[in-house]
Amino acid sequence: MIPAREALERLREGNRRFVSGNLNREILSSPSRRHALVKDQQPYAIILGCSDSRVPAELVFDQGLGHLFVIRVAGNIVAPSQIGSIEYAAERFGSRLVVVLGHSNCGAVEATLEELQQPSENRSPNLRSIVGRIRPSVEDLLDEGGEISQQTMERAVRANIDASVEQLRHGSEILEQLIRDEGLLIVGAQYCLEQGVVEFFDHLE
Repeated sequence: MIPAREALERLREGNRRFVSGNLNREILSSPSRRHALVKDQQPYAIILGCSDSRVPAELVFDQGLGHLFVIRVAGNIVAPSQIGSIEYAAERFGSRLVVVLGHSNCGAVEATLEELQQPSENRSPNLRSIVGRIRPSVEDLLDEGGEISQQTMERAVRANIDASVEQLRHGSEILEQLIRDEGLLIVGAQYCLEQGVVEFFDHLE
């Protein structure tokens, strides 16, 4: 079992390699690596990330098969299925780090702000369920006049990440117990589309 702080440093190091382009070729998939993982896995970190095609967690952290347990959903929202997946990985594999990974210019966050600005009657119930989970964390952030400025977007993305972190920390008895007794760490982070850099929050620098 890898402690949370060590797992966090591995992610930081991997992201530095990704940004520099100096990727670790040794961790990429190989027949021997695939065969070694057939019967078991021990991912050292759990990532709840956005489904955005530009933010694949394994790539931005320069990790290979078996290293990360990744859950992806539009807007990196927290719903029962995501909580259950994280509980499973934390209990079954002993992963002691959970990262909620949002990103700049998140389309799900922008769609939520647009819905607040001008409600749509034609949005599907399934899409509304995503917007509905993001809405509480961003609805007080629209500028006067309802304009969606770049600053508003940045604040909304951060607020949505923070909200998901808090829901995981306080929305599951299992995760609360693992935090209290087993060293589980749940943190927020944001990926910058322009630079490729992942910034971790919660005063972890």
